[in-house]
Amino acid sequence: MIATLIVAWIIFIILWKLLKATLSSALTIAAILILLNISFGITPQDIWHHIMQFTQTVSQFQNGK
Repeated sequence: MIATLIVAWIIFIILWKLLKATLSSALTIAAILILLNISFGITPQDIWHHIMQFTQTVSQFQNGK
């Protein structure tokens, strides 16, 4: 019984740290997107479009085209 509680506590701590890191990253990204939108009028769709173009360029570069 005690071993089960110890394992459950360890899993809880790991999941809690993971949740905190995920929320921290999500809030940071959201703040950056809001600041970009307010300051420069850059929308998340604009950023996504540039990310997709970049991945296509890298893919073409790797394929030698």
